[in-house]
Amino acid sequence: MRESFVEKKLTTEAKKRGGLAVKFVSPGFDGVPDRLVLFPGGRLAFVELKSPGKKMRPLQRHRADQLTALGFRVYTVDNIEMIGGILDEIQTT
Repeated sequence: MRESFVEKKLTTEAKKRGGLAVKFVSPGFDGVPDRLVLFPGGRLAFVELKSPGKKMRPLQRHRADQLTALGFRVYTVDNIEMIGGILDEIQTT
């Protein structure tokens, strides 16, 4: 299963739930997570998508730690079975 397949499932499921999973690109600030997931009520989180079994690269891990230190939630998704639970958590916290 490719990362693009996992990413498409995330965006589709977020949309079904009334939210958005927008592509997050930050020129000049490499290593940021792939998607910013937004739900009504100001609920948001960053999501890094990976192929099954793959891990974040060191720079990605560093950026995730920076965002977490600022109080943002950052998730890594490497299989479609994780998507529902993560979206539930974003929607309810």
